[in-house]
Amino acid sequence: MLQALSASLASLSYPPYLSLTLAVFAAVAWGVRWRWIASACLVVAVLWTTIWSFPITANGLMRSLEREGLSVPSDKPAHVDAIVVLGGGTGAPEWFDGGDVDAAVLSSSRVATGARLWRQHHVPVILSGGPAQHATSEARIMATAMEHLGVSDTFLILEERSRNTRENARFVARLARERGVQAVFLVTSSMHMPRAALLFRRQGLEVVPVAVNESSRYRHETWLPTRSALRRSGRALKEWAGLLITKMNIQKHE
Repeated sequence: MLQALSASLASLSYPPYLSLTLAVFAAVAWGVRWRWIASACLVVAVLWTTIWSFPITANGLMRSLEREGLSVPSDKPAHVDAIVVLGGGTGAPEWFDGGDVDAAVLSSSRVATGARLWRQHHVPVILSGGPAQHATSEARIMATAMEHLGVSDTFLILEERSRNTRENARFVARLARERGVQAVFLVTSSMHMPRAALLFRRQGLEVVPVAVNESSRYRHETWLPTRSALRRSGRALKEWAGLLITKMNIQKHE
């Protein structure tokens, strides 16, 4: 039931989808002469999407999640066995062509963060992410970028089946157990870290969170509504919904 609820919340997390649902309900209410309910639903539908399309509200919502992600406690193991980099927003391929892991354009890149960790620790790097909007898996795209940044392919382990964070954790944990890996650096965005860390720990892995901050790249946007802000609001709302459901699910099984 919680999984069904999670899927429903995720589908409505993008503000226009919820607004459209409210508009449909308003049309039905108008048809049965619930005029004041129909009017209220239409007003809320318009306001909901409008509010979340402003950069100031989108960035504020992102920062609220990032504060959660940057404060995720570390398990602090004596030795970290591997680096895990989760797919999502890898970036344009040309960003990595120069091979400069410290390039300004890569300051909020998960891949570059993972590459910097590899330079320091020289442990295996598990790249997790299945096919998304393209036939090639996110893991393989990240592997190509990692190699451009100087990471030896002999250190790369690809997990190419996962379609969501829960599967990231499950499939990576399986690979980790096969290789005797217990403690990992977990690299993902600070928005995604609270939920990801919970799920990876649920699989029995010790987690040292390495959260990548994303909101700083949008600080110079205008105050006018934008599609980019609306998409970011949708991502952040989805993360908050997913985090809530994950915590409820974990509490249910404890």
